Amino acid sequence: MGALTVLVTGSGAPGIGGTLHSLKNNFDQRQIRTIGTDINRNAVGRCLCDKFYRIARPTEESYLTDLQKICAIEHVDVVIPQNTAELPVLAEHAGEFAGIGTAVAVSGSRPIETANNKQRLLRQAAAIGIPCPESLCVNTAEDLQKSAERLGWPEERVVVKPPVSNGMRGFRIIDERVNLREQFYAEKPTTVLMPMSALMGVIGDSFPDLLVMEYLPGPEYTVDLLNGPDTFVAVPRRRERILSGITFSGVTEERRDLIDHSTALTRNIGLKYAFGFQFKCDQNNVPKLLESNPRVQGTMVLSTFSGANIIYGAVKLALGEEVPDFEIRWDTWILRYWGGLGVRQGKQTGIL
Repeated sequence: MGALTVLVTGSGAPGIGGTLHSLKNNFDQRQIRTIGTDINRNAVGRCLCDKFYRIARPTEESYLTDLQKICAIEHVDVVIPQNTAELPVLAEHAGEFAGIGTAVAVSGSRPIETANNKQRLLRQAAAIGIPCPESLCVNTAEDLQKSAERLGWPEERVVVKPPVSNGMRGFRIIDERVNLREQFYAEKPTTVLMPMSALMGVIGDSFPDLLVMEYLPGPEYTVDLLNGPDTFVAVPRRRERILSGITFSGVTEERRDLIDHSTALTRNIGLKYAFGFQFKCDQNNVPKLLESNPRVQGTMVLSTFSGANIIYGAVKLALGEEVPDFEIRWDTWILRYWGGLGVRQGKQTGIL
């Protein structure tokens, strides 16, 4: 097969190494030249990709025109988006990229809109029988407290998160048993636990919409998915150790319930290419839907390690090429560690 040029946006994301590994170590043994883009001129993709461009934020007018110019100059075959904020823009204008010979591996505007809004996603999932955590949408302190009480607070933990966000932005676990003084001295300042009074001190009496949700104490799972006209792949992976929202230890696990739920959700919402769903189990080990990432996920390389190169599969689907059946090697682990690059004058001088 012929060589390809693939542009990877958000090339400063924590998962960029895994995305590039999946592209370079593809099952066709195909030569792939990678172009990285990011809003940060010092993003690590500057050194890891074959070429790098700094671009504007997706909310800025120049974002779209600049990205299209890069695709034209570099003869980009496929764009792989890694940034949640740019997905609506790319979905709306995918046809313009096709006009310059570039395919964009992004779902349609309506599926993106549903997947990016947790409240809408959970409502749609519940309507087709997918287990979901009980949740209520609030925007005042009074309603927040009443909703938390309905879910068992203060005796039980509850969770708050914005309906539209990514990463762990706005996510907190409300727990009245947490000792802030002890936490101050004993833990690094990265905990998501806080009492209701501390949360109120931050957000005030009225605020943008927040979801108040039941707390789920069981294990957390991510399902990596690939969907196309004649292709469907679902790889559940258990998240054993999570730091700042990133899986540092995880393992692929053949859970039929998660595969079935993800299949039904994919068909109902209409997501395509590479994307994922996140679930967390309740006290009875029943997985309940948390959210969706309608793009390449940060630890999707674990599926690659397990024999299912979903990221390169999305490239092939975008090009209209056939994706072979994968032989998934379940019980494959990822053990992530802190690495780093030595850089001088924009050139890599060493790697950990």
